[in-house]
Amino acid sequence: MGLFGLFNKEKKETLDQGLSKTKESVFSKITRAVAGKSKVDDEVLDNLEEVLITSDVGVDTTLRIIERIEARVARDKYVGTSELNVILKEEIAGLLAENNSDMSADFDSPLPKSPYVIMVVGVNGVGKTTTIGKLAYQFTKAGKKVYLGAADTFRAAAVDQLVVWGERVGVPVIKQKMGSDPASVAYDTLASAKANNADVVIIDTAGRLHNKINLMNELTKIKNVMQKIVPDAPHEVLLVLDGSTGQNAFEQAKQFTKATDVNALAITKLDGTAKGGVVIGISDQFKIPVKYIGLGEGMEHLQVFDRKEFVESLFS
Repeated sequence: MGLFGLFNKEKKETLDQGLSKTKESVFSKITRAVAGKSKVDDEVLDNLEEVLITSDVGVDTTLRIIERIEARVARDKYVGTSELNVILKEEIAGLLAENNSDMSADFDSPLPKSPYVIMVVGVNGVGKTTTIGKLAYQFTKAGKKVYLGAADTFRAAAVDQLVVWGERVGVPVIKQKMGSDPASVAYDTLASAKANNADVVIIDTAGRLHNKINLMNELTKIKNVMQKIVPDAPHEVLLVLDGSTGQNAFEQAKQFTKATDVNALAITKLDGTAKGGVVIGISDQFKIPVKYIGLGEGMEHLQVFDRKEFVESLFS
């Protein structure tokens, strides 16, 4: 097996392992949904609807999936329950493809801009700072020069945690004292990164949702200040969501997409939950591509999301 094949095998094993709790839950529910049935009929579809909703796929997305399967059953006349998994895989992958829910350029891929600026948003506790550390690791491993900006200046723990990640990965972290203006930290980070020919700049931001107007103003100010150094920054506004919170992640996505122009999603903590279906629902409902998924504690457990691999792993 070539080196590329080995990496793919490791990636698949991490994905399968990370989704195992969701997979076991979904499979046991589908088994019950088709018990005693040889073909997909209205009762099976009703049961399947319940399976998807209780797997945190979300009501609207579930109804779209059921409609697609109903059309398939009507077209093919007879669909055996043994074919249900294959049909689910095909229809969900098709749904995600329509919604542009895949940005599967890998860490090794050339970056569209240099420096490529990522502003990371999300509430406290979703794994935001950890995701930044893992992104820095993956980009560094791919040979890219990375700078981190500790612009969550309201929590000493956030700055300290980012500094620890910077030391672990071997990348510079630009910070100021507690309570400093976050936009000032972002400005310093970009100025330093540009002067040192960095490839990637990742800016952490405060994870508060107490007031949408304040959040919107703060994120807008950070963007405006960064553009003094890099005119089209940030190139990516990455919203980090905790997959284990299920429907709560939908609500967070709703709030942050109203507050700023989110154009990529990272969904974390999928390894510790049976709520992995939330990836499908969020991709579909917000029409924002899921770019990364978190599948464990290790630095290599943050993966670029591939919709086909994800659906294959979940329903195989």
